[in-house]
Amino acid sequence: MSSSSLPLPRLSSVSIQTEDFDLSAEVAALRSGDAGVGAIATFVGTVRDRHAGQPDAGSISAMELEHYPGMTERSIEAMIDDAFRRFDIRGVRVIHRVGPLQIADQIVLVAVTSMHRGEAFQACEFLMDYLKSEAPFWKKETTPEGARWVDARVSDDAALKRWGIVSGNATGA
Repeated sequence: MSSSSLPLPRLSSVSIQTEDFDLSAEVAALRSGDAGVGAIATFVGTVRDRHAGQPDAGSISAMELEHYPGMTERSIEAMIDDAFRRFDIRGVRVIHRVGPLQIADQIVLVAVTSMHRGEAFQACEFLMDYLKSEAPFWKKETTPEGARWVDARVSDDAALKRWGIVSGNATGA
């Protein structure tokens, strides 16, 4: 079998965890042993001090994320399977934190390897759009007025729609 006919590696892993993650260590582990990696695209989401889309909504002092163990991981693994079908990628690493988080804490990591940057960027963006709209997580923000659950946003559903996936989370459909 020639090297050009060898199957591409398909590496993926999902972690839902309370502890922080080390971006450098995660990227090194994802690309380790795969000399075919020519590009790595990463996204790291952090806790910000304002609610998205509502700059006058007041400050946020903390956030708490909840999930359904098992169900959440399976949902993200299905998203990754979809990404492997859509894009020429070699590896994916998704980490999502749960529990109480403070301002500037890391929340989520999506890292994608590919032979070429375009596929890595697209797959990373696809996975983030999917995670934002479809993964079973619930966010509660702490503000000076008290705690509030974060509603789904129409803009998140629209981002997912460009990939041909219809979501009615923000509209209740």
